[in-house]
Amino acid sequence: MGSQGNGLLFQITINKLAKIMLFLPFFGAAFCIIWSIIFDFESSTSTHCRFRSKVKNYLPSISSAIGGYTPQRYVWRICIALHCSPRFFITAGYYTFNTQFNVGIRNNIYKFLAGLCAILNSIEILALVVLTNISSIENFSIHENSFITFMVTSECYMLCSCIVFKWGRTSNGKQMTPKEKKSFHYKIALFLFNISCFFIAIYLYLRHNSYCEAGVYSQFAFMEYLVVLSNIAYHWTMCLDFDDYVLGLRKCAESMELIIKTV
Repeated sequence: MGSQGNGLLFQITINKLAKIMLFLPFFGAAFCIIWSIIFDFESSTSTHCRFRSKVKNYLPSISSAIGGYTPQRYVWRICIALHCSPRFFITAGYYTFNTQFNVGIRNNIYKFLAGLCAILNSIEILALVVLTNISSIENFSIHENSFITFMVTSECYMLCSCIVFKWGRTSNGKQMTPKEKKSFHYKIALFLFNISCFFIAIYLYLRHNSYCEAGVYSQFAFMEYLVVLSNIAYHWTMCLDFDDYVLGLRKCAESMELIIKTV
């Protein structure tokens, strides 16, 4: 909490905010999956194959777990609603953070990529809000398109942010600090893991729909869980990037100003 002299009304370390913000979707997904397995197992794991060949499934898909039943649907929607607003602030903070670097003659391209990162991340968040609030049961087409948009923008954001992160911190002969190297290596590893799990999940989903083999849909659901977890873990790297930054609210004349600054 700041003093009245500088007009600072509230501040929190971005590290702490990020941990709270990222715990929400993790808790929401874990709760929905576990609750569905315990209380809605038969219906949440049912697919078209059950009616054709009585193939057993053991895990619910993410869409089924978060949108098909209550109280899971309510818990997931509350968690996503609470975590989305701070993410827009962090997105803006990343743009400011990245554009403080001047990479030389290609600086306009660098700034364009930094802006593209912000746009992709914003679309990813909005798509998550839509697919959260419109379940596949309520409107399959909107839910499906929102999920596709979420995944495409998520993967593109991860790739683009890795490029921007390294470019800005190694331009003009600079060297990354140990903490920046750690963050970059985590980003690369999590991006590769996430996109690998995503393509494996697509393969398993298509195989399940084509052949209705035992256990394949459960493998698909498990790969979905890994996609979600690695996405959350990727965004966790902001704890390293903003380790010594605070997010504050300051009163300025007749308005309020959001500030991001070092401790």
